[in-house]
Amino acid sequence: MTEPEALIDDHGRPEPPVAGDEAATLLGFLDYQRATFAWKTAGLDAAGLNATVGVSTMTLGGMLKHLSYVETDWFARFLLARPAGEPWDSVDWKADLDWDWHSAADDEPDDLRSLWRGSVETARALTAEALADGGLSRPAATAWSDGRRPTLRWILVHMIEEYARHNGHADLIRESIDGEVGE
Repeated sequence: MTEPEALIDDHGRPEPPVAGDEAATLLGFLDYQRATFAWKTAGLDAAGLNATVGVSTMTLGGMLKHLSYVETDWFARFLLARPAGEPWDSVDWKADLDWDWHSAADDEPDDLRSLWRGSVETARALTAEALADGGLSRPAATAWSDGRRPTLRWILVHMIEEYARHNGHADLIRESIDGEVGE
């Protein structure tokens, strides 16, 4: 039995498959979280993308750039041992561990969205490549300092968690900007 084409909700989010195999389910939930994040950052100008809530310095623009980096870091650099490319390769991460977060204030909103969309597209292509070369059990090419190598399965679940956590932050920030609410 094949899964019907994904249903798309009013916010452009694809419903994860209810009876898919493991890979389709993981990828479906990750794409749902990605689409939720796209919804929370859509249509905002620079002031909106630089808004904060309470005492936090976290911004939606910073989140766009951070998640662009996370997509690239996990799927290109870590999973397949490929260069991250620019703007990441020229950053002095030792001097500024949060460069991705605060440098976003200097970027144009369309540039931040484009960077994130490009990172997601590349991550999807790299995921497909890794699935074809070992499936969900394929170990990352780069090992942690203790020698362990997480599998593609672990990386996908981690990315779902990363988006879910930041989507909660995005909910609060977006609501404070224009009252936009929703899961």
